[in-house]
Amino acid sequence: MESYQRHPAPATPDLVNWDLAAGTAATLVSAGPKMPAREIREAVTELRALADEAVTHVHRITGLEAARDLRDSEVLVVDRASWAKANSRSFAALMNPALDHLARTRPDQLSGANTAFSSTVTGAQLGAVLAFLSSKVLGQYDPFSAKTPGGPSGGRLLLVAPNIIALERELNVVPADFRLWVCLHEQTHRVQFAAAPWLRDHMLEQIGMLTNGLMDKAQTLSERLGQAAKTLASPARDALAGGGRGTGGDGVPQRPTDIMSLLQDPEDKERMSHLTAVMSLLEGHATVVMDAVDARVVPSVKTIRQRFNARGRSHGWLDRFFRQIMGLDAKMRQYKDGSKFVRAVVDRAGMDGFNRVWEGPANLPSEAEIHNPSLWMTRMGL
Repeated sequence: MESYQRHPAPATPDLVNWDLAAGTAATLVSAGPKMPAREIREAVTELRALADEAVTHVHRITGLEAARDLRDSEVLVVDRASWAKANSRSFAALMNPALDHLARTRPDQLSGANTAFSSTVTGAQLGAVLAFLSSKVLGQYDPFSAKTPGGPSGGRLLLVAPNIIALERELNVVPADFRLWVCLHEQTHRVQFAAAPWLRDHMLEQIGMLTNGLMDKAQTLSERLGQAAKTLASPARDALAGGGRGTGGDGVPQRPTDIMSLLQDPEDKERMSHLTAVMSLLEGHATVVMDAVDARVVPSVKTIRQRFNARGRSHGWLDRFFRQIMGLDAKMRQYKDGSKFVRAVVDRAGMDGFNRVWEGPANLPSEAEIHNPSLWMTRMGL
């Protein structure tokens, strides 16, 4: 696997032990499928080649000229521990502005043994979350890695080889076809941010507003945490009991219970609504591109789609419970909602009409427009 270069964390209030988070994740997560060194090298080489090939298809399908030149970003094929380490550094870069804000407005909360203890606990908890995610993620384009010391200005695409290999074996599909299919989705994200170079800073600004808002409401945070704990305890008890009111036939709760939605007040939820719309757009667009290829590009694409979609419905209750509390089920809904929006706009206004979305922040759809594409098209004069 290719190594993710570690750089010192920027000097910010030490509320999270980021190194401990990365180390905890590396300790907790398994390495993945056991393979001879030669097969690993061959898989890494093929994934890099297919990632390059995918860009050509993304350009053809989207018509985005940014796909012609992606030299300011990079592609790495990594293992699970390296993915976790990379994300711990990106989380640090994302959180630094909020921590700086907290240091300016509430310096009394950043002193003494309590801060050191909290940073250790939080680092360990984040590491456990990263360990879980690092065994699930197939690939990830990280635009925010540009904000880390030494990070590429155009962001970084990470392909998690053990997870791709494990899933292609589980689905019993043609490895080369599946790997190209995955690369199509992830490279689309890379092209999106190249086509809209303003998008990364816009998202950083919105995330900063949301996190600063949460920091400013620290006095009520304990109350909201208590309510969140009570709400999350109920589906856990239901699942352990094997069913009951508010659950599906397999005992898994059907109501949304991700932590972030439980901790937000109305103002936070309005900010989150915008970010949800943006993420739905990005994920939906990538899904549409991935689904636009036919058997001439990925010969076994129909089989891959069928088995991949069927697998999504077969998670055990414990896995689905963790997916709910961490918002992963919401992410899957973003794929569906966003792809419906993209397809509706492209069907009525063509790809050129849809591509107006990359021209500036004012052209981004709202959450209401994601669910009613006609509203966006009317606003854009389409």
